[in-house]
Amino acid sequence: MGLLEELWHHQYWLPPGATWEDMKESADTLYPKPQDLWLCIPGALLLLVVRCVFERTIALPLSRRLGVRDKTRPKVQPNATLEGFYKLLGRTPKDGDLVSVAKQSGLPVKTVQTWFRHRRAQDHPKLTKRFCEASWRFIFYFTSFFSGVALIYDKPWVWDHTVCWLRYPQQPLLPALGWFYLLELSFYWSLVITLPFDVKRKDFKEQIIHHIATITLIFVSYCANLIRLGVMIMLVHDSSDYLLELAKVLHYMKWKRVCEAVFFAFAVVFISSRLVVFPLITYYYYVTKFEMFFLSCLINAFLVVLQLLHIFWSYLILRMTFSVILYGAKKKDARSDTEESDGSEAEDAAKNE
Repeated sequence: MGLLEELWHHQYWLPPGATWEDMKESADTLYPKPQDLWLCIPGALLLLVVRCVFERTIALPLSRRLGVRDKTRPKVQPNATLEGFYKLLGRTPKDGDLVSVAKQSGLPVKTVQTWFRHRRAQDHPKLTKRFCEASWRFIFYFTSFFSGVALIYDKPWVWDHTVCWLRYPQQPLLPALGWFYLLELSFYWSLVITLPFDVKRKDFKEQIIHHIATITLIFVSYCANLIRLGVMIMLVHDSSDYLLELAKVLHYMKWKRVCEAVFFAFAVVFISSRLVVFPLITYYYYVTKFEMFFLSCLINAFLVVLQLLHIFWSYLILRMTFSVILYGAKKKDARSDTEESDGSEAEDAAKNE
């Protein structure tokens, strides 16, 4: 048996007693095929093209009409010595490093400190860039969530977890759900591709972990024909994501009251969906239905990773919510400390927290 055949052996991918022979296609019965997932590559590239066109032709002009303006930033005087230290020491050097840099550059410490502050501001993403990025994600999450709901709301296996596993793995693939799966996988691959260029938030590492876990779960669940469970989990996640992006858009437009209302709605939906609905679905629809085997252990591990991320983000959201309610804190982003702010004033505010 070759390595590839060993990798796709049914004992790794299907529950005990099931084999790939149980999922043979016929003229009117389709099942997921791993090779279908190659379509996510052109799908991700297509989404990148659509995003680029959307941001340039719709989001950017719309931002100007809605009064979103980039702040005027002080120009940084070119200085090869300071630029070298900026790249070497990072965006915010310590006081001792500033003194050392000042001595080597022959400039006063305050001048060096100001140069570094202005240089950091130069690297901050512009407000219009943030608006365009949030607008694109809002459009996608909004469309994917409500189209997904329209696809499955009338399916009996959504409301009865016993029906969800009826005759599994011999559950024919509905073409619409197959395309929905590929769309979601393509989107997350597009997010991975644009990670180095998108606005970097303070939870950048957690975002990478989330994308890896999500892509892995989509891949293995498709191959193992766990489409029903997978679609429900995707929709649980998408149910709050579009509200987050909408809150960001409103924040950049400086619609404070509306932004806060949407943010509070996001907080309620996020915490209830990620900390209540998500664990219940994964428990009743998955954990109680499978004996322990390779794929179930792998999926359980990644589901736990997602749940830990949900707890971490819920903590940030609750902290932001209470700061707004109790102290009237200025909202820097819909997820509080998870996105760097624009300009030196926000930096100073962050230092005082």
